[in-house]
Amino acid sequence: MAVRIVCIKTDTRPHDNPYVAIDALEWINERINVKGLTERSKLYDWIKNEDGEAYIIDNKGNKTSLIPAVCPEGNKYVKTVYDESEPDYLLGLPECA
Repeated sequence: MAVRIVCIKTDTRPHDNPYVAIDALEWINERINVKGLTERSKLYDWIKNEDGEAYIIDNKGNKTSLIPAVCPEGNKYVKTVYDESEPDYLLGLPECA
């Protein structure tokens, strides 16, 4: 199953890692038109351990898959880039209502 991430829900406290500030991600399964909201660590586990696929569509229509990552403190998160030298479109998604 694949889901498109449409917005992010972030924590207002300051974080060293902006990805860890994401509490949850809202998604839609476009194939069956089902929506949901999933906590960051659960989405990480789904992608990493259950062969789940999550992606975003940027403003140019390009599809970019999310990849699982773990910060040095051990926090699980997802991102769209392998290194932080490139912009990550996930962080540019709107805040969920």
